[in-house]
Amino acid sequence: MTIPIVTTCNYVTLVGGGDLESTTLNDVLKIAPYLVAADGAADVALSFNAIPEAVIGDFDSLSADARETIPQDRFFHIAEQNSTDFEKCLSRIEAPLVLALGFMGARLDHELAVYSVLMRYPERRCIVVGECDICLHVPEGISLELAPGTRVSLFPLGQVTGKSTGLRWPIEGIEFAPNGRIGTSNEATQARVTLDFAGPGMLLILPRHCLGAVIAAIAPSQE
Repeated sequence: MTIPIVTTCNYVTLVGGGDLESTTLNDVLKIAPYLVAADGAADVALSFNAIPEAVIGDFDSLSADARETIPQDRFFHIAEQNSTDFEKCLSRIEAPLVLALGFMGARLDHELAVYSVLMRYPERRCIVVGECDICLHVPEGISLELAPGTRVSLFPLGQVTGKSTGLRWPIEGIEFAPNGRIGTSNEATQARVTLDFAGPGMLLILPRHCLGAVIAAIAPSQE
């Protein structure tokens, strides 16, 4: 059993070492003020004048400057090499919501590994936030307020079926699979879109501006 390192009632911003703009980090920190860095992403945080509350990883990419700047009691070394730094972090964060930045748009193998981790930890509410898109695993169901015309993409990581309302192309009766039928480039036709799945395995991909709608749908209020 994995022992939590971070336990908080606040939303958490988890920073990785991929593409990240300062405006994105600042915007997300306003929503999720508790900052955690995955290994060498501590240097990314410091470059934006943000000091993480915790740094978790195997520390193979952590700079000496980060070690000197960040208080020593905020470093949590996980030596094993059987998991990625993203998994080391997500599996050890207990929070109402994790917003993961810097995990899209750089190395494709790292990004694909992130999506695999999302599927293997369905109990963790986590949204991966990029410069253009957001992505999350939807293990069962979700109800979203979206503007008609919004792009709604579904990508299965396993065999999964479901049903929907408010989409241009309903998904009921479709057997999704990564090597078969996928559901990218669908579109909202109503102000509320609902998705219900028979089990885990479906990634939901939406434009970045839908972040607030997704948070409202999956996470409890911090108030």
